[in-house]
Amino acid sequence: MIIRRYRASDQDVVTDLWSRAARQAHPFIEGEGAGERARVLREVYLVQAENWVAERDGIVIGLLGLLGAKDGSGHANGPGGTGVGAAAEADGAEVDGAEVDGVEVGGLFVAPEAQGDGIGRELLEHAAALHGALTLEVFEGNARARRFYAHLGFTERGRRVDEETGHPLIALERAAPLKSVSWLHLREGRLLSVRTRGNDTFYLPGGKYEPGETAREALSRELSEELGLVVPADELLEAFVIHDVAHGKNGRRLQMTCFTGGPQDIAPAPGREIAEYAWFDRREARERCAPAHSQVVDRLVAQGRMPG
Repeated sequence: MIIRRYRASDQDVVTDLWSRAARQAHPFIEGEGAGERARVLREVYLVQAENWVAERDGIVIGLLGLLGAKDGSGHANGPGGTGVGAAAEADGAEVDGAEVDGVEVGGLFVAPEAQGDGIGRELLEHAAALHGALTLEVFEGNARARRFYAHLGFTERGRRVDEETGHPLIALERAAPLKSVSWLHLREGRLLSVRTRGNDTFYLPGGKYEPGETAREALSRELSEELGLVVPADELLEAFVIHDVAHGKNGRRLQMTCFTGGPQDIAPAPGREIAEYAWFDRREARERCAPAHSQVVDRLVAQGRMPG
C-alpha cells in the first residue's frame, strides 16, 4: 500500500469511494453520499483541500482531506468547516526535527471492502507525520469512528450541532506525536536494546532530535552519546517508521523512524545515562522492551531478519 497525493484523474473513483463509505458511516443522514454533498466534494474539497489517497495494487482505497495546511508561502489551504468531511471513517515525507503547526482532518474515508486493514490508521499517521497535531469532527452517531479515534489517542474538546444536517458533532484533538530515531542492529538474529538508569524497560538505541538536526544526524549523535559508537550519518539507511503509544508518556503517540547501516562488529561503551545493553530474541524483546518494540520485531521477522 502506498500513500500519494490526490490527482484530478482520481476524481471519479474517489467520489465513488467517498459515496459508499459515507453512506455506510452515516445511515442517519438523508441523502448522504449523493446530490449536493457529492457536488461540494467534487467542486470544493477535492479542489481546495490538501488531499491524499491510499492505493493498493493500483486501486485507490482511501481518501484523506486536510484543511488549513500551509503551503510554501505560509498560506493555509482548503475551505473552512467540515462539510462533507465530517464523516471521518474508522476503519512519506520526512519532516525530521522541524516544528509543525497542526492541521484539521476534514475527511477520512476508506472503501468498505478495504476497511479493517489499517488503511485509515496509516492515512492519519501520514497526516501527523506531515503536520503534527490533528483536530477533526465526527458525528456523534458514528460510533465506529468514535471508537477508532479513541483508540488512536484522540480526546474530546467540544461539541456542536451541524447546521446542514442537524446532527451533533464531536470535536476531537490529538497532540503532535513525539518524534524519535532508532538503530536496528542485529547479531545472530537478536536485536540490540538499551536500558537507561532508573528504568526497567529496554529501548532501541537512539532518541530525540535536537533543533536543526536531520533524522540521520540525530541518530548518529545519539549512538555516540549512548554507546560510544562512531556511526556516520551518511551510512544510516532508513528502514521503516513505527507509530505507537510512547512508553510512559500518558498516551502520547510516538513516531519512530528506524535505521539500519553502520558497522556490524561493534563494542559498545555505554555513556553515563545507559545502565546496560543487550541483544534480545523475539520473546525477550516482547517481555522486556517498550511497546513499539513489538512492531519493530514483527517487521524484522516478516523481513526474515529475526527468527519467528
